[in-house]
Amino acid sequence: MTQNDLKAEQELAAIRALLVEAYGIEGDVSPLPGEHDLNYRVRAQDGEQYLLKLHAPDDADDLGMQVAVLGHLATTAPDLSVSRPVLVRNGVSTVNVVVRGERTARLLTWLPGDIWAKSASRGLASAETLGDLLGRLDRSLESFVHAGTKRVYAWDIGRADMHLQHVDLIDGADKQAAVRAILERFAAFVLPSLQACPRQVIHNDANDYNVLLDNEGRVSGLLDFGDMVETWRVVEIAVAAAYSLIGARDAVGTIGALTGAYHRVNAISETEAGLIFDLVRTRYAVSMCMAAKQIRDNPENTYLLVSQDDVWRELQRLERENRAVAIARIRDACGFAPVAHAADVMAWLERNAHDFSAIVKPAVAKPQVAVFDFSASSSEAEQWAVLDAQAAEARIAAFIREQNADFGIGVYGEDRGIYRGDAYETAISDERRSIHLGVDLFAPAGEPVHAPFAGKVAFLHDDAVAFGFGPTVLLEHITDTGDIFWTLYGHLSRETLATLAIGQPVARGESFAALGASEENGNWAPHLHFQLVTDHLGLGGRMFGVGVRDQWQVWREISPDPSVVLGLPVPAAVIVAREKDFLVRERHRRIGRSLSIAYSAAPLKIVGGEGAHLIDEDGTRWLDMVNNVCHVGHCHPRVVKAAQAQMGKLNTNSRYLHDTLVEYSRRLAALFPDPLNVCFFVNSGSEANDLALRLARAYTGNRDVITVDHAYHGHLSSMIDVSPYKFAGRGGEGRPAHVQVAEMPDLYRGRYRYGDSDAGRKYADDVRNQVLALAANGRRPALFFSEGILGTGGQLTLPEGYLREAYAHVRAAGGLCLADEVQVGFGRVGSHMWAHQTQGVVPDIVTMGKPIGNGHPMAAVVTTEAIAASFANGMEYFNTFGGNPVSAEIGLAVLDVIRDERLMHHCQVVGIRLMEGARALAKRHAIIGDVRGYGLFNGIELVRDRETLEPAASELDFIIAEMKRKHRILLSSEGPHHNVLKVKPPAPFSAKDCDYFLEALDETLGRLSP
Repeated sequence: MTQNDLKAEQELAAIRALLVEAYGIEGDVSPLPGEHDLNYRVRAQDGEQYLLKLHAPDDADDLGMQVAVLGHLATTAPDLSVSRPVLVRNGVSTVNVVVRGERTARLLTWLPGDIWAKSASRGLASAETLGDLLGRLDRSLESFVHAGTKRVYAWDIGRADMHLQHVDLIDGADKQAAVRAILERFAAFVLPSLQACPRQVIHNDANDYNVLLDNEGRVSGLLDFGDMVETWRVVEIAVAAAYSLIGARDAVGTIGALTGAYHRVNAISETEAGLIFDLVRTRYAVSMCMAAKQIRDNPENTYLLVSQDDVWRELQRLERENRAVAIARIRDACGFAPVAHAADVMAWLERNAHDFSAIVKPAVAKPQVAVFDFSASSSEAEQWAVLDAQAAEARIAAFIREQNADFGIGVYGEDRGIYRGDAYETAISDERRSIHLGVDLFAPAGEPVHAPFAGKVAFLHDDAVAFGFGPTVLLEHITDTGDIFWTLYGHLSRETLATLAIGQPVARGESFAALGASEENGNWAPHLHFQLVTDHLGLGGRMFGVGVRDQWQVWREISPDPSVVLGLPVPAAVIVAREKDFLVRERHRRIGRSLSIAYSAAPLKIVGGEGAHLIDEDGTRWLDMVNNVCHVGHCHPRVVKAAQAQMGKLNTNSRYLHDTLVEYSRRLAALFPDPLNVCFFVNSGSEANDLALRLARAYTGNRDVITVDHAYHGHLSSMIDVSPYKFAGRGGEGRPAHVQVAEMPDLYRGRYRYGDSDAGRKYADDVRNQVLALAANGRRPALFFSEGILGTGGQLTLPEGYLREAYAHVRAAGGLCLADEVQVGFGRVGSHMWAHQTQGVVPDIVTMGKPIGNGHPMAAVVTTEAIAASFANGMEYFNTFGGNPVSAEIGLAVLDVIRDERLMHHCQVVGIRLMEGARALAKRHAIIGDVRGYGLFNGIELVRDRETLEPAASELDFIIAEMKRKHRILLSSEGPHHNVLKVKPPAPFSAKDCDYFLEALDETLGRLSP
């Protein structure tokens, strides 16, 4: 053993003795790296772990600060994942010890996880969870005050200008130049801007050795409060981001993820968001200066070198980023507009578009335009890619002639595969710029180019490289509110550049340029690349004409859709397809979060459908077993054709006479017995049920309603009132005074069960009880709501005679009876067209929705002439879209398909096959408690015990997830206990589909723990 080894072992022995004496803890001790303190990991014999810190004697103020902040956080943020102090046996926080001189010992709880720098799980979630933790931490530290935090601290990058004097200590002229430029920018621009930002105490050192991650890469702990300082709050984000991005695929994306997460829990200002990119660079510059200075002063401290290779590599990577794009991306991550004034520029363009001049061929009042598809997904993409400029020019000219067009266009937002040079690379190694930021206008070389509105020449540039822009002009414009923007004109003639000068005014409609030939325009077929620019990114005439798909929300603000300027008779832009994570983010930002996302843990991006299948963006087919809306099958060609044909002729409101509306009402009413022969047309099942309630109140003069427990009849306020599923659930306001709730007739777990031949009457007695309750208060029912099969109740089939008895009680009291067929109508039950017919009753009102239009938003109410007449009380009823010609044609097509493809019979046959198969599975899998339904509206109820009927809700969650993951089958749950597997596929669901489902369910049930 060497002298150093012996010394180290003696230190560890002294530390172990300290732990026993001061804390009563025995265990193993291992050293950890540290800049100022001596740090040790303690593994106690009882399995607990701790962090032991031995503070140097000159760190009294610093130590007091650290002790104080943990005490502060214990009361203000007890849930934060930070170390907590372990008191000495006598109740104090610290104890004196002699290890490498006199020191103060402090024991802290050990936080689980791996150090960020050594974790194999780190990723974007790591940055996001760190941002969240720091945001919550800084919110708690707003009220923290301690003298130790007011120090002038070299690691406070809010004072980075102090390090200019140390730049010359850095090895390497290139490093010195980079660091000096960053620090000079800090002093000149960043520091003055910081003066408007909030100041407070921050942690200031969320580096990759102070942050712990769990196995999923999420932050599990934050260590070491020794670098705390009172400074500008935004410094916290910059310091953490500087370490988070080390080794990350997308440096700016990582900064944005961390910043956005921080902002969501602790909102920052737009000024702060705009400074973060510079501050991250500043942190690297300060780190390099500090390392150079400290290594000069203390060459044996290797800890100082821990991250310097990373720092220089990552700083170089950031230097390759376009600063303006980086700031725009960080702003976007926070929910700010990527370019602050872009929306105002577009608003100005919209307001003034009527006065713009045409850019090409202004003498043609209504030009004919040929539209080209240069997208990478085009069937002709490979052909375009191999054509030289002359061949492409000939092909383009021929197509324009074939279309009898005045010129051709290539559209904005197109993802193109033709940009293959190094110029389209980005700072992200596997990402290229490929999305077209302008509109191409194809015309012969020499075609004059006109200014759409007045401006002045701002930039001239000849991008004289193959497949570059060639001669390029940017005109500068200013709105009436002072916002500056530019229009870009690329692929011009060289003569154009010779005739223009910077600052030269250009009038609206003035011919100021001409299209260049391929030999001068970058080797392209002659055309104009026209682009709007709200921020030229510091590039001037070298402005990009192609953006990054995964950053499209930023690039479309930098260069918005120029269609508003062109005013063409054809679409000049396409929607850029995005990844699922981005779509989820945008839904949360722009659509109410109460609108849920199916399979939110692993959502699907569905782009097509056929029959009983949905198709995702990768072409994967998913067996859809929950979509009773597309009743006759997704994208049924007859329905699609009917809609397209009528849209091409007319779509207007129902005040005008139209044959289709009358024919559809005749066909629909013919599906019901007399006296149900009058139709009202609306747009959704909710609206249909709301109208039905109005009809009942008009006819009866009563206002009260009886509904079945756990029922759902729509999302309108009036329907929430009669839906216990909503008003008695989370966020509900309870039962309204005008609503009576009847017992749910559940033959499986209700009071009266299978085998009770009188169960229907017994359950209907509770409807009578609700009638009597109203009568006791001098009131009578207007309407009784019920489905023919209770959907949200758990796909419950009704006991025999239930509706017959219930209707009799309600009608005896002067009320009307409604059959809600929104979910179950149009032959789905197999034996009948309508589910209420399985009960042998004729309602007073029937409502329909969902399947009526096969996904088209339409619905209907059918009632009697007498009830309809009572509604004609002088107040006109009108529905703008209900019964429009397109909806009527679609409705007729759905009825035709149901009839011609014998779908009602098909539902019965396949439904029997499905339920018989599910009951066979129940013999092998005790978790299946009940199988019920009619046709293709079924419920499979899962229980943990067939005697106690304990619901197996979590097991069903597993089944639904696994059926999706492994078998590509889409299912969902239903019922008050969320333990009923809901089955309601499109009616074309085949016997083959049924067997596949049953086999998959058998396999999945077999993997459940017994």
